[in-house]
Amino acid sequence: MNRILVIEDEPTIAIALQDDLEEEGYRVEAVSDGLTALEQARAHPWDLLLLDVMLPGKDGFTVLRELRKAGNQVPVILLTARGQEQDRITGLTLGADDYVTKPFSRQELLLRVQAVLRRSSSSSSVPIYSFGDIELDVQRGEARRSGQPLDLTALEFRLLRMFLEHRGSILSIDRIIELVWGPGTFQSDRVVYTHINNLRGKIEPVPAQPRYLVSLRGLGYRFDG
Repeated sequence: MNRILVIEDEPTIAIALQDDLEEEGYRVEAVSDGLTALEQARAHPWDLLLLDVMLPGKDGFTVLRELRKAGNQVPVILLTARGQEQDRITGLTLGADDYVTKPFSRQELLLRVQAVLRRSSSSSSVPIYSFGDIELDVQRGEARRSGQPLDLTALEFRLLRMFLEHRGSILSIDRIIELVWGPGTFQSDRVVYTHINNLRGKIEPVPAQPRYLVSLRGLGYRFDG
């Protein structure tokens, strides 16, 4: 069953979209602002995002830009009341898979959803994340520096992948534990610090002066790059 995240701040439209998609057999969740959309898009695997451009917090273009920058290639259909050609060009340039202008018919939207999902299933690929001279190939489970193998433990690999998927976001220790070890898992802060320091030693040009994996006192960590 395909999972679709609806990101729409107008309640009547969001409810109608969710009802129509669920009637077609899709599993649907809905959020109403850009910040929550980014959190949900990064935290769960989705088959498609229906993303409104005009959102509170962060607009749809910003959400799309940040997802693509982080290597998240989830298919996206942009929804907007604006029909200007430049908006369509902007959305497609940022990596949208399709663009629907409001008002749209139920049939048109469902056909576009089906088409994007069909294209995605026939050409889906797991992203390769990169920063500096390092690449993380998720599908192969390999890390490389300048094309040569980078020796990461399985936990370090998961930790680095998590930071890359949330690039630019501030993550608390509790959030890191939830994303890497799993919800409800007990893990001491000291263990997390140790693994992060070990990871820094392998990915940072100067581990004592982190360029990528930076700590923010009292807040947590953020991956820059």
